Amino acid sequence: MISHKLRELGADFLLLMVAVAWGSTFFVVQAAVNETPVYTFLFWRFCLAGLLMALISFKQLRYLNLQVLKAGALLGLFMFLGYAFQTFALTYTYSSTVGFITGLSVIVVPFVTYLIFKQKASMFSTLGAIVASVGLYFLTLNNELGFSLGEFYAFICAMMFALHIVFTGHLSRQHNVYLLVTIQFFMVGICSLVGGLVMEGSIIPPRTDMLFMNAIAITVIFATIFAFWVQTAMQRFTTAAKTAIIFTMEPVSAGIFGYFFANELLTFPQMCGAVMILCGMLIAELGSYFMEQYRRRKNAV
Repeated sequence: MISHKLRELGADFLLLMVAVAWGSTFFVVQAAVNETPVYTFLFWRFCLAGLLMALISFKQLRYLNLQVLKAGALLGLFMFLGYAFQTFALTYTYSSTVGFITGLSVIVVPFVTYLIFKQKASMFSTLGAIVASVGLYFLTLNNELGFSLGEFYAFICAMMFALHIVFTGHLSRQHNVYLLVTIQFFMVGICSLVGGLVMEGSIIPPRTDMLFMNAIAITVIFATIFAFWVQTAMQRFTTAAKTAIIFTMEPVSAGIFGYFFANELLTFPQMCGAVMILCGMLIAELGSYFMEQYRRRKNAV
């Protein structure tokens, strides 16, 4: 029991590092995308990550089969559609609104997990998700929330990212982690190629200056290979609901890195939101542990 809990805590800590990695690269990606079309950037990011991951996974090719191809392609499709609908949403509404609605995947994940796999989230995971969602509101939402085409696209984006988290937890227990990650990278790259040619007319970056090269290098290594390999590997030892709550730390880390390295301001409501997200994560992480300790002491009496 103790070793199982320690393994789960270790997995959750590494997933937290994933959220920090995404948040730390946020302003770098934002600066690069201001110069490079989104699908073009995604194409180079995920294709290069796929090639490097294929080299890392070379010895795992003996486990390649149709089932793992389908599983990796499905995860890659969810990931790409999440990015695509997020991009569409940003053309119709505020980025803060999109960030908030996308973050609501933390609420969606427990319901999707139950509907598809009949797995109930714990009371503490549900409470933590609610607290984290309120924190997201204060951290990301600077404008009134309406319901236009932009909000609808952002909701679809949240659903896609929720499905990606849920199915990653399910499929990572059945297939080779290295192959799952490699295949989904190539799937995102292929879809981005199509999106770039259709929506942007090309996948050749307009500028290949140091900003673009640095952004690609940082996102390929830290925000893609490291982040998605760790997510896929560690979700075998924890729940999808807790993973979604931990990932709400991404905008928190983005705000902290933006404050220290990009001279961005953090308002008092944003700081309160960040604290609430942290509280939501701690509720989900520690609630079940203390409840189990309480039950064990009660049974021992």
